Amino acid sequence: MERLAVAGEPAAKKMFGEYGIYCDGVFIGVVCDDRFHLKPTKEGLAFGHDLELAPAYDGAKPSMVVPGERWDDQEWLGEIVRITVESLRKAKK
Repeated sequence: MERLAVAGEPAAKKMFGEYGIYCDGVFIGVVCDDRFHLKPTKEGLAFGHDLELAPAYDGAKPSMVVPGERWDDQEWLGEIVRITVESLRKAKK
């Protein structure tokens, strides 16, 4: 969570035995089986063009999987989270 703080105010909520991830009150993804799945947006997919798309759990829509080595790149992680939050806010309007 501290790595996401550069993008805004992160929060994690226990959901279905895993964790839902929020930033500035916007639901951005989940952590399932120690993998961070970020909601795909057009802008996020462009920025994270090399990320794998996979469902977080059976029956889920594909999401962007942020590999563990990218968790340590706080600048990159903060940027893709900021892009995702902004994109989801625009889509909600």
